[in-house]
Amino acid sequence: MKLFVFFLAWAMALLASSFASAAVVERTFKVQNKTIKRLCNERVIVTVNGTFPGPKINVREGDTVIVHLLNEGPYNITIHWHGVFQLFSAWADGPEYVTQCTISPGTKYTYKFNVTQQEGTLWWHAHASVLRATVHGAFIIHPRSGQFPFPKPFKQVPIILGDWYDANVVDVETQALASGGPPNVSNAFTINGLPGDLFNCSRTQTFKMKVKQGKTYMLRMINAALNNHLFFKIANHTFTVVALDAAYTDHYITEIIVIAPGQTIDALFTANQPLGSYYMAASPYSIGVPVIDNTTTRGIVVYDYAPPPSSSKPLMPTLPPINDTATAHKFYSNITGKVGAPHWVPVPAKVDEHMFITIGLNLDTCDPKNATNATCQGPSGQRFSSSMNNESFVIPKGRGFSMLEAFFKNVSGVYTADFPNNPPVMFDFTNPNISFNPNLLFAPKSTKSKKLKFNSTVEIVFQNTAIVGVQNHPIHIHGFSFHVLAQGFGNFNSTVDSTKFNLVNPQLRNTIAVPVGGWAVIRFQANNPGVWFVHCHVEDHVPWGLDMAFEVENGPTSSTSLPPPPVDLPKC
Repeated sequence: MKLFVFFLAWAMALLASSFASAAVVERTFKVQNKTIKRLCNERVIVTVNGTFPGPKINVREGDTVIVHLLNEGPYNITIHWHGVFQLFSAWADGPEYVTQCTISPGTKYTYKFNVTQQEGTLWWHAHASVLRATVHGAFIIHPRSGQFPFPKPFKQVPIILGDWYDANVVDVETQALASGGPPNVSNAFTINGLPGDLFNCSRTQTFKMKVKQGKTYMLRMINAALNNHLFFKIANHTFTVVALDAAYTDHYITEIIVIAPGQTIDALFTANQPLGSYYMAASPYSIGVPVIDNTTTRGIVVYDYAPPPSSSKPLMPTLPPINDTATAHKFYSNITGKVGAPHWVPVPAKVDEHMFITIGLNLDTCDPKNATNATCQGPSGQRFSSSMNNESFVIPKGRGFSMLEAFFKNVSGVYTADFPNNPPVMFDFTNPNISFNPNLLFAPKSTKSKKLKFNSTVEIVFQNTAIVGVQNHPIHIHGFSFHVLAQGFGNFNSTVDSTKFNLVNPQLRNTIAVPVGGWAVIRFQANNPGVWFVHCHVEDHVPWGLDMAFEVENGPTSSTSLPPPPVDLPKC
């Protein structure tokens, strides 16, 4: 009876909310340098409004967002609103040279868009160079009704997992790209910008979360780390996952959260343990990466009226080994979508476009004139590269227009719309014996998109490969969420694996962690005209070329077509 009354009240609140007026949420972002101290050293980093992480933006579903970005920093920059659909507002999406040219130092640009048909935790971050290492923040879409499809938590707490480089992160990337070798790794992972008490000079730089015994809290979790999937636990506590990537899920109870770069998770936990202090901790999940930050960051959950953590050592959770693929896959694959929840979208039944896209690493021929040493520092004296369907993407820097401008103005020479539906050759994709097959190692550089009809339904098999080495690649699609129909290991077999498709209540995601040595199948409807970036959210793989784009044609009417660009759109 209590459950019925709760859902009746929730339904009435939703009805009332339909009459509520949307608001305009207006903010100013000043991009500027700031000196902060971590791990004993002072470093100059790029920030928004002088904070790290950057400011949190709270909106309600249906609101209009206006953000005036003033670039007072030393680098060209753009901002991406990660996971926001940007329905008919592709000009505000943000990836450099895809939807806009960069905002140069001393100039400004205003991002304006509506937030519709989604609610939950998303985030914003820089989408130029590697500036998102320090330029990022939470973007939280609250239900317009104020009601969740579950009892309202006592408090909502953003938990941004990131990393810290004890160096200028732009210089780190520049050096790595020049050498062609693997990049330097971060020096520490962080929780809300703080590394925790396992590092030098960081005992006072530990995130603390105060809780009341018996109360339930919602962690709004974001993985903002540049390159690493992360395990996350709180000692002696369990989580109930209620949303992924701003889409509600069936409740999933777990002792551990696994979150890929770019992903977000809403998870409830109840402070139901004896009074005391308990560590929350995050450590990396990784397979096949040449070098990795194998550290652990931790914060402290402190119960009210408990002895201070300094007088009684907090309990520490046991974290999985770095290569625990079984734990990662269980979490990534076992959560289902909540049918009937706000903004639930049924799986499209009819598929118009079938694509089979191989993803993974490659090598590029070393050019000693462009390297820091006579020999490049990648495997076999070559340069690291990466590709989709054997096409290694190059952002169209220096071509006069972004891809979206070229699409809108019908300008040729910026990109081509001939990205292939299938790889050029079929092979034993996940067999480690092919890792350094010279016939598969090298992928040509190109700037290609795949053209899609407005409202067409696309089904994609993302197939990982073992070329150079196996990894779990988090693939992010801008402008859309998609249903995750299935995922597994080995080579995708359409006859066998299509029988495993969940067409009833699959996850809705904007970033899918394609299993190491495996595959994932997604499906979405291309109902948003424009040019939409598709890329691995492991930051090092983006300049290497693990990217492509979708060019979605305009609909039949002006209201289903991309509007003209704003007058202040930055010029190339």
